[in-house]
Amino acid sequence: MLRVIGVGDNVVDRYLHKGIMYPGGNALNFSVYAKLTGNDSGYLGVFGNDNAGKHVSAVLQKLGIDISHCRFEDGENGSSSINIINGDRIISEDNDGGVSKEFPIKLNGEDLEYIKTFDVVHTSIYSYMEEEIGKIKEIGIPVSFDFSSLWDDAYLERVCPNTDFNLLSCGHLDDGEIQHLLKKIHNLGSKIIIATMGKRGVIVYNGRKFYKKEPYNLGAKIVDTLGAGDSFLTGFLLTYIDGIKYYHRVTKSDVDLELPQRYKIDFEDLLIEYSMARGNLLAAKTCTVDGAFGYGIKID
Repeated sequence: MLRVIGVGDNVVDRYLHKGIMYPGGNALNFSVYAKLTGNDSGYLGVFGNDNAGKHVSAVLQKLGIDISHCRFEDGENGSSSINIINGDRIISEDNDGGVSKEFPIKLNGEDLEYIKTFDVVHTSIYSYMEEEIGKIKEIGIPVSFDFSSLWDDAYLERVCPNTDFNLLSCGHLDDGEIQHLLKKIHNLGSKIIIATMGKRGVIVYNGRKFYKKEPYNLGAKIVDTLGAGDSFLTGFLLTYIDGIKYYHRVTKSDVDLELPQRYKIDFEDLLIEYSMARGNLLAAKTCTVDGAFGYGIKID
């Protein structure tokens, strides 16, 4: 079991065609998916004092996710609206992140001591944490960052030196363009980069090799694809980190074991492929529920 935390964005996803809103957000989804798969999970973010913020924080408490370091502010919780128009899903931000943007997280000493107790931190481009992730990097905790599809070269150069794992939505790029992009990000300092491509699956790059995997397609069992990318990242990341921790426990024990390079490569290849399979499995599960992970209530 790992101990992980999402830091940054939370929203309610308002399904206008159903009149129901569900908890969500990149950082929050990571915390929830980690908890639902048996890990110890925390979340550090900002909640509004409206019904949306109260609902999201109540769901996290019900799930047993630690929110002891969260902030509660006067104002609207972040929200987005989802509607179905001519069969297409249209997503729009309602209030530009609400209190999460108005009162962005500024990590203090107490927060950093708390974060030190976790194995990995996940945040996102929607979390307004660009100036804070360097603090996390300095205390030695791995950082995962979701760029969605909103990056440019300047933003990558600003963020990637302080991140270890990255996720990017790349469905609009072909495989060659994706490989070029992932190499560039790796050269900026990131260790593992994941490009999601929708129905085409994912490409993972570790600086040595590209790994590609198609999604697990459940066909008619698919209810809602919202959260599929977040759940793939969670399944992949937790499996990979747990595997690396296992490797170090075995090789750095009473008698240190120095494996030949070909065995190290074999272990990493199989670990990445297994991590991708577990990411696929969790993403497939997520697609069988409404919202990112359910818990919907009627829109006010």
